[in-house]
Amino acid sequence: MRHLPTVLIVEDEPAIAELISVNLRHSGFRPVWAMDSATAQAELDAVLPDVILLDWMLPGESGLVLAKRWRAHPRTKTVPIIMLTARGDEVDRVAGLDAGADDYIAKPFSTKEMLARIRAVLRRRAPEQDAGLVTLGELSLDASTYRVTFQGQMLKLGPTEFKLLNYLMTHAERVHSRSQLLDKVWGDHVFIEERTVDVHVKRLREALGVGAGQMVETVRGAGYRLTTQANLASLT
Repeated sequence: MRHLPTVLIVEDEPAIAELISVNLRHSGFRPVWAMDSATAQAELDAVLPDVILLDWMLPGESGLVLAKRWRAHPRTKTVPIIMLTARGDEVDRVAGLDAGADDYIAKPFSTKEMLARIRAVLRRRAPEQDAGLVTLGELSLDASTYRVTFQGQMLKLGPTEFKLLNYLMTHAERVHSRSQLLDKVWGDHVFIEERTVDVHVKRLREALGVGAGQMVETVRGAGYRLTTQANLASLT
């Protein structure tokens, strides 16, 4: 029997949750519904889902609080999170991404858009397809074990940041535009804005720390590149 990807829907409005559930079932997913933060935590403690659809506005703890907590916990830090929000302003969308969400969907949204976003984050979650050890200077990435080290110290990266770093390391010293990174790292980027790339690059730099973070270079007007020359350039 083939594995049906499990989607945890954290949504306090039953009508919306039911509509999402029906469409997920018809598209080959296994939906699990939680109407508040306590129920969602109980579901997560029982079985880890493949994707979490997390509503921003919830009774009790907000989706933003939950996203931060789950990203900080070793067991749930790699589970993709898509925020469901009625907040359409860029500031709010960036706040959701900064909290640890991999993507967001503004209500009202279409079923087609929701399914495309879910499939996109699932594709990003599979670094084993690019298995192999990549080393650049003192930075190493092992896609087969999902480990990143700098100067021998283990670093913690989220799933999207891991995929982004993997691509940049395997194409080091080249400049990549935001649209190129969306195409290569996100794959199906029809619904994703280029601003999303900036947010994830920022998160990648923070995860890499002071030393390795400088290797991710912004090329003004062109995009980003990973380089071993960054530290040297900053000294000249």
